[in-house]
Order: sequence, then C-alpha cells, then structure tokens
Amino acid sequence: MDSPVSRDPWPYPDSLDALIAAPQHHKLLFENEFVRVLDTLIPPGETTAIHTHRYPASTYILSWSDFVRFDDNGNVMLDTRTLAKKPGPGAANWVEALPPHALQNVGTQDMHVISVEQKITNLRQ
Repeated sequence: MDSPVSRDPWPYPDSLDALIAAPQHHKLLFENEFVRVLDTLIPPGETTAIHTHRYPASTYILSWSDFVRFDDNGNVMLDTRTLAKKPGPGAANWVEALPPHALQNVGTQDMHVISVEQKITNLRQ
C-alpha cells in the first residue's frame, strides 16, 4: 500500500492548531498518520482562544450547550441559538475543517465533544 496522501497545504500557521492555541479546551486522546482524536470541553461562560481545525472530523456530542463561533475578526460565524434543530448528547455529525475561530459557550451546560479528525483523503496515490 502506498503512503497516505495529505490534504492540500493548510494556509494557517501550526501555532493556531487547536492543541497549541487553545490547549485548555482541547486534549489529544489518540493520533496516528490517519486520524487524530480530540476531546473538546468548553464550560459555560468560557471562550476559547482563536484556533483552527485543519482536518474535517466526525464528531460525537457527549454534552451540548449553545455556543457562538466567531471568526478571527470577531464576526459571528454561527450562533446555535438560531438553529431550528439542535443536536444533543449522543448525536454524531460531520464538520469540515475550520479556519481561525473562537467559540464561546453561551449556554448553561458543558460543551463536550469527541472529534475524530480525518488526516488523509485517500489511501492510494
């Protein structure tokens, strides 16, 4: 089998990676050449530092709370309070790679998510 193929070059510095830029909210559970598994925990009222998620991911929600995602200029990218349907604990989702952003937990519960980031696009060149 050929070596894994990486996605296109990422335009943001490694220093903005979630594990580096916002380590108080992101913990590494597992990593190999194919996937990276993150445990993200954001308590009510807290806001993450500006960070990125380089890889798309399958997410599993352990606990849900409303949040606002801001871009690196402070513009609102998403406010979950406006969603018609909100995922809850036990829901799984797909999330594309995210450019620089911060997330503020504006709800009353912990926002706790496990993300399995896909580091490759295919297994053969």
